[in-house]
Amino acid sequence: MLVTWRYRDRKSFLQSLDPRAFLIFYACFGASTLLFWDARYQAVFATIAGAFVWLSRLRWREAGRAWLFMGGFILVFSLLTFLTGRGGAEVYKEEHLIRQFQAGFTVLGWTPTLKITLERSLYALAMLLRVCSLASMTILIPYTLNPAHYGITFRGLGLPDKIAYAMDLTMRFIPTFGRDFSLTMDAQRARGYEIEKLRGGLFGRVRKLAPLVVPVTIHAIVGSEDIIDAMDLRAFGSGPRTWLEQLHYRRRDALLIGAGVALLAVAITLSMFGFGTFWVPALAL
Repeated sequence: MLVTWRYRDRKSFLQSLDPRAFLIFYACFGASTLLFWDARYQAVFATIAGAFVWLSRLRWREAGRAWLFMGGFILVFSLLTFLTGRGGAEVYKEEHLIRQFQAGFTVLGWTPTLKITLERSLYALAMLLRVCSLASMTILIPYTLNPAHYGITFRGLGLPDKIAYAMDLTMRFIPTFGRDFSLTMDAQRARGYEIEKLRGGLFGRVRKLAPLVVPVTIHAIVGSEDIIDAMDLRAFGSGPRTWLEQLHYRRRDALLIGAGVALLAVAITLSMFGFGTFWVPALAL
């Protein structure tokens, strides 16, 4: 049986919107953030994303794990960007040193050195704001989009029936897989399997995870076969599909779509005229 994300009707403004309108705005928002390297512009996008999170009424106890996972990934990614300066070579050509830390030892004649420059700091800040904005908007999708509207939403965006239904199944796969993994782990623990006491090297631990990986994988394959058989019995794909529910745009949806298109148009225009490029305060140079 397929399951869904922990969706709950919160009577929020975001849930009152047509999901197609939100996805269109999300696409325009994501494309707009990619056009700028200026941390000030990225701060504006982060503010917009924060407003949507507030309008969603999504509580920490509902999506805390998702926020922690994304937050940890973003922090590690931003820290590596700051320490290594990777990616910034295409954005800025010179660096202004703020402080330098040098280790008191050498490794094969090389002395570990950490350079903190103004350009690296602002580049990492812009990257941090961008990823935070995109992650915040992305997390809202599974928690605010009604699972019953997955298929009709993607179909309403112009996708064919097969692709729309494939997107529906994809949205349900991760929570279903997580449910199966949890049930398998509980069943194996009831039989005396203790995952906390795994010992040995990398290959040894992978081998000992077989009582978890094998049943979950086989169950996923069998479940997909059942879905395929059920779709074949209903002659799926032989003609246009009908949907039980219908979505209709309202005024607020049109306004949101217009705001998204306007945001993207303004971003493209500013980018074409040279605005939003990598910014370094003139007073700091």
